[in-house]
Amino acid sequence: MPKGYIIGHITVNDPEAYKEYIERDTPILERLGGTFVVRGGASETVEGQAENRHVVIEFPDYEAAKRAYHDPEYQEVAAIRHRTATSTIILVEGT
Repeated sequence: MPKGYIIGHITVNDPEAYKEYIERDTPILERLGGTFVVRGGASETVEGQAENRHVVIEFPDYEAAKRAYHDPEYQEVAAIRHRTATSTIILVEGT
């Protein structure tokens, strides 16, 4: 069965306040089956435009990734990201 992924492209506008998002989202997403594959780190945009930070979270399957993103507890914490960053979040099925 193909894995599922939550992929985030993020520019943090308030780094101090964003720390709360990281502290609170990690245990929720891990409890829901997620494994952080990419979280920040060096990157280079070689084509097009991109945000400054990239995150890839792997899940056992696509449905698990969808459930995690739409989980009410996670959505409550996502409100912190909405206030402190500009982001694009994509749900993807792997191959």
